[in-house]
This record gives sequence, C-alpha cells and structure tokens, in this order.
Amino acid sequence: MPRLSETAREPRLARADLLAAGAGLALVALAFAVPRIASEQWRLSLYAAAAPIFGSFVPHIGWGTVPAIALAAAVITTGPALAARLSLPRLLTLSYLTALGWALALALVDGWERGFAGRFADVNEYPHEVPGVTDIGAVLRGFSGRILDFQPDSWTTHVSGHPPGALLFFVLLDRAGLGGPVWAAWACVLIGCTAVPAVAVALTALGAAERARAALPFLVLAPAALWIAVSADAVFAAVAAWAVALLAIATRSGRTPVALGAGLLFGLAIFLNYGLVLMAIPAVAVLIAGRTARPLLPALAGALAVVAAFALAGFWWLDGYHLVVERYYQGIAATRPFGYWWWGNLAATVCAVGLATVAALPRVAARLRAADPAAILVVAGLCAVLAADISGLSKAETERIWLPFDVWLLAAPAFLPRAADRIWLTVQAAGTLLLVHLVLTNW
Repeated sequence: MPRLSETAREPRLARADLLAAGAGLALVALAFAVPRIASEQWRLSLYAAAAPIFGSFVPHIGWGTVPAIALAAAVITTGPALAARLSLPRLLTLSYLTALGWALALALVDGWERGFAGRFADVNEYPHEVPGVTDIGAVLRGFSGRILDFQPDSWTTHVSGHPPGALLFFVLLDRAGLGGPVWAAWACVLIGCTAVPAVAVALTALGAAERARAALPFLVLAPAALWIAVSADAVFAAVAAWAVALLAIATRSGRTPVALGAGLLFGLAIFLNYGLVLMAIPAVAVLIAGRTARPLLPALAGALAVVAAFALAGFWWLDGYHLVVERYYQGIAATRPFGYWWWGNLAATVCAVGLATVAALPRVAARLRAADPAAILVVAGLCAVLAADISGLSKAETERIWLPFDVWLLAAPAFLPRAADRIWLTVQAAGTLLLVHLVLTNW
C-alpha cells in the first residue's frame, strides 16, 4: 500500500517541484529587476551594484570557464551513479576533491588575481590587521574597545564585525608561516570545502545514508561554491558543519568525547561569527532526529568551555555582540533599505542554493511528518535562514554570510526523484555558470 500511495502522490509532488522552482526563479528575477527600474538614489542606497548579489554586472569569461563547464558535465553525467555505488570513504574523498575543483574553477573565471590570490588583499579583510597583532592576549583584552567606528584604532570592517576568533584564525596561519592573502585564500577554500563531506557524515550518522548519497552530487555542484572560494565564511561554515556532524555521530555512538568535541566546535563557531548562535537550531534538530538528548550535556560543557576560555582571556561575547550591533548601524546598514533586503536576502539565498533546492522543499515538507532525519536538518537550516533574516542584522551579502545555514538546505535535492537527477543538476550548474559569468562578485 505505501508504494501505491507514493505512486499516486508523485504527479502532485512533481507539479509542486515545478511550482516551487518557478516561485524561486520569480523571486530572483524580481530581486534583480526592482533595482534596475527604481530611482538612481534608491538604487545607490542598496550598496550592491548587482543587487541582490554583492557585486557588479560585468559579463566575462576566464581561465576557469572551460574547467567549470567540464566539471559540471562530469558531475551531471556520472555523479549520481558514483554516489550510489562507491564505498562511503571513497565517495566522501571524491566529493571533497570535486567540490574543491568546482570552487577553484569558479574562482578562476574571474582570473587568478581577481578571483583568488587578491581576494584577501583588500584593506577591509582580516590579513590587513594581522601584522599589528604582536600580543594575542593584549588583542583579546582590548578587542571590544576597538569595535566601534570613527576611532583612531578602530578595527577594519570585517574584523570589527566578527568575534576575535576570526582574526585569530588568520593570525595563527601567519604564525605558522602561511601569512598573506594567497595562503589565506587557500586555507579558506581547502577548509570550506570540507563542509560537503560533513553534511553527508551527519546524515549518515542519523540513519539517512541514502539521502546523504543522493545529496552529494548537489552539494558538490553547489552554487554556494562561488563564495566558498574565497571568503572566511567558508571556514565558518565548515566549522559549524563539523560541529553538527560530530553531534550526529554522538547521538548514535553515545560517546561523551565525541559530544564534547561537537560542543567545542559549536563554541568555536560563535567566536568566529556572532550569527552562528543560530546553529543552535540545527543542533536541536540533530537531537530530535537522533531521538536522544544524551549528547546535550557534554556538548554544552564543550561550548561553555570555549566561552570561558575567551572570557578568561579578556573577551566577553555579549559585550562584543552589543558593540557590533552598534557598529553595524554606524555604517551602510543604516542606509540599506530593509524593505528590499528582507526579501532580497532570500533571493540571494536562492542564488546560493540553486533552484533544485527550492524545488525539493515541498517534498521535504511532505517527509517531515515521518521524522525523516534529512528533512529535519533541511528545515532546521531553513529556520536558521529565516531567523537571521527577521533579525534585520543581515542586509545584503547573505549569499556569503549565510553559508553555514545554506549547506544544510543543499541536502534538500536528495528528496527529488532519482530519475530527474541529471535534469536538476543541469539546472544547478547552468544557474551557477550564468551567475559567475555575468556578475563579478565582491567575495
């Protein structure tokens, strides 16, 4: 009977797929169109020349064009079959390497210097502040005092907008002999692409191995790779993804050290990006999907240990958060119209996760009642995005800022019919290639 029921529902679900994808496409088209027909003064107030994407309309091709097309074609034609038959270790390794190749190819469409090597050379980026960090302890103790703008020693834009963990990541790279914008770019893309296997590990640990395999080709070919190469948010996304993956493993193994490790990573995540407190939503989703609260206490202990370590070093997270909110409105956020960005942000998210992800959401909703672990995590990612949007603290640039939430949305295409994999992968690839060749992104 279940088979007949599912068969009977398939035409209705297939229509829902197309309607959802159409709605996503309409949202993106509207978000691109409105600034083009609005007054020049209002358009300038967006501070995003290619709104809803932070970039500029500059049609171009580059060294990465042919490799990106070739890699997309390879994933479309062979990805689903390989995902179904390879052993898990081999599949995870291949997925990581392919995701890395995809991200690098997309970056090189903009050229080596503009698309990769020079991304972190901007004075607003983290490496710019690294030479001034001669005493880490002193930096942590005085970090909050330099957050607000219009002071002689104010932190640059990105450093001021994040907890000190983000700056310390680049400081430690420098101390390890990997200083400068090129090494920073390599570190971000190499670490950021590990979010792809992390999502698969989490789903597998929660008993959704088939969903994990079905999702991997879409995770590999994610439009979000445009911002994984190259931005620090890729590192934030990977840290948060592995925190969720370890927590998922802990729900099955019951091992306290694994749960403690998950907590340590969750704690580290909120000292990389204030907004990652919203990763509490996927964390709770993991416990719901795993049907256990056993890992909760050791995970909380791990997270609190990180908070305590930073507090003892001189930085209190809440102080930094409140000052960042004030700094946020000292800048262009006070000018950017929320009336556009509350829905423009969602259009930018559609650009980052692709129409296949949007198309799958009705199927995700249909499986939520059955407590499908993959559906629970996808909905958790969506709830985190909506919570971030409602906060009003993200106006523009969310295609990059929300990467830690987007990676869970990218598991949604696992619910699409396997017979349609190549079609939806083609849609994902085509949208990504169109975007990277028409828009010169700022990240």
